[in-house]
Amino acid sequence: MATKEKNIWILLIFILSGLVVGGLLGELASNIDWLWWLSYSQSFGLENPIVLDLSVVKITFALMFKISISSIIGMILAIFIYKKM
Repeated sequence: MATKEKNIWILLIFILSGLVVGGLLGELASNIDWLWWLSYSQSFGLENPIVLDLSVVKITFALMFKISISSIIGMILAIFIYKKM
């Protein structure tokens, strides 16, 4: 019997895969005239990475999100499929 924690991890995997596949399909749809709206996106995150230089090791932190209409649709479809399982 699956525990609640395992179900949350599976849901997160479904959501992330929906975002990635949806984003990929949105990029592919940008070349089609009547599907251009699927590739409309907004980016947010750290514009310039943060660098931590400790003389022995240099660590760079950066995080950027690009959310598109198709990735949101992919996430909603992933949640719907998860609920049906």
